[in-house]
Amino acid sequence: MKFRPLHDRVVIRRAEGELKSKGGIIIPDAAKEKSQEGEVIAVGPGSRDETGKLVPLDVKAGDLILFGKWSGNEVKIVDEHLLIMKEADIMGIVEKTEAATEKAA
Repeated sequence: MKFRPLHDRVVIRRAEGELKSKGGIIIPDAAKEKSQEGEVIAVGPGSRDETGKLVPLDVKAGDLILFGKWSGNEVKIVDEHLLIMKEADIMGIVEKTEAATEKAA
């Protein structure tokens, strides 16, 4: 099944939270905080301005984004829990730099 959001809505797969604390303690599922980072799965066509012109979204499928703690609505689509939110609820796009890529290697 495919899902296509309408207007300026975005479908997001929330990133997995940390399994261990910085001190090495394993965090149980019930105590984990939900991540405020996720990957954009699908985007709507955009919103319309006062003149009726279509304004496309700034995010696209595949972008890694940050969003507010209470943003969006959780839905279950094909046995997967996803978030649907308006683009205005997205705080920014995380872009990996060359320095971060080299540090990870």
